[in-house]
Parts: sequence; C-alpha cells; structure tokens
Amino acid sequence: MSALTAAPDAATASPFADDAAQATHKVGLIGGMSWYSTLEYYRCVNARVQDRLGGHRSARLAVESLDFEQVRAAQLAEDWDGAGDALAAAGERLEASGARAIAICTNLMHKVAPAVQARVDVPVLHIADAVADRLVTQGVTTAALLGSRWVMEEDFYAQRLAAKGVEVVVPDAVDRELVDRVVFDELTRGVVTDASRAEHVRVMGELADRGAEAAVLACTEIEHLFRDGHAAPLPLVDSMRAHADRVADFCLTGR
Repeated sequence: MSALTAAPDAATASPFADDAAQATHKVGLIGGMSWYSTLEYYRCVNARVQDRLGGHRSARLAVESLDFEQVRAAQLAEDWDGAGDALAAAGERLEASGARAIAICTNLMHKVAPAVQARVDVPVLHIADAVADRLVTQGVTTAALLGSRWVMEEDFYAQRLAAKGVEVVVPDAVDRELVDRVVFDELTRGVVTDASRAEHVRVMGELADRGAEAAVLACTEIEHLFRDGHAAPLPLVDSMRAHADRVADFCLTGR
C-alpha cells in the first residue's frame, strides 16, 4: 500500500472517529425557562467538566430551548398536561439526538418531570434530588424553600427533600406571593433590584427564626439577587448550581 493510501495510524486518526471513545457522556438540556438560567447551566456544566478533564475539554450537551412565553401561558392556565407534553416531546428529541440523560433546566417544570420520564428511556436528572444531596452533605436538616408558588405550596419538590431527611419551611401566604411575583415579573426578565433583594433577605431572616438552617434558592434565577457579594441571613443552596454539578457528574461518569 502506498503512503498516499495507507490507513491512518492512531496519531493521525480523526478524534471523532469513535463516538463510544469520547471522554464525556452526552446530556440533553430542556431549557429556555428562562434563557437566563439556561445560559448559566451551559456555562457551569462546561466549566466543571473542563476543570476535571483539563485542556480544551467541554461537555457534550444538546439543548432544546423552549419559548418561555408559551410555557408561562401554560403555567398560568394550569395546563400541566399541555406543558408536560411539550417538555416530553423536547425530551424525546434530545434522546433521539443521542443524549444519555435529560435535565430540565428549571425548578417549577419538574412538576411535569414524571411526564417527561414516561416518554424517554434515559434518566431524567431531578433538580430536587441534586438539592437534597447538597443539603445532606452540608448537614442541613431544615431548609427554607424559596421559589415559584407551586414549588413552595405543592409537594412535588418538598417530598424529594423529605425523602433524604430534610424538612422544609416556606414563607407565609403574603410572602409566597411576593417571592413568586419577583421571580416572574423581574428575575425571569433580567431585572434585579435592591428592593427585591432586601425583601428576600427579610423573608429568609423570618424563616431562620422558624428553624431554617439554610435557604434553597428553588428558582434558577433567584441567585441573581445574591451575586457580587450581597449577603444573606442564611447559607444559600443554589438549585441551579447543584443541578448543573449533577449534570456535569453524569457527563463525566455516565451515571
């Protein structure tokens, strides 16, 4: 065989030739709810993977970015079947693209995580499980839960924390409405104000008085209030970062 037709050796073979030999496992992200937090997911997952593997390594990710206007309309109409169908269809597309796990890049829409899991054969990495593991690691047994009103008032999130031995305390009805309003009228639109930060500090202080040892930021945008060194009266567990770390771990280990 001439030099021109010789098969490439290991040193010259394409790095894309054997997909099974890739260093990371592909994860599908269902995002866009809002795109601000999806951007942070993408950044955090890739940063963790590069930190672990070095060089130019990055995570193998596929993103199905939904139109949040449509998702928000379904939330307000309490059309959880329609929302679940939309997210499940996104999950199917991600699985078809080769994703070996699915992550829903929002806390609230884990309300329909069972609908997504029912339509795919790969695991859905649940955000509340990642948060619960983070709380247990920190020795927290009672946590304040701040997020949308459905997250605070229903049990689809809190029961997964309870399964790991973490009790949840939530704001009173007036403050639940306040937190929900700030999430959807401000943070998911990229608006961060000192007034809303101060209100969240007040709410956390009251929950600390009721026994909370840490505050779970169970909306992926609430962490924007506490960037740049802004203090909180409780240790913060950022659900987005806990979930992104879980996604990165799956990328690295396949489990």
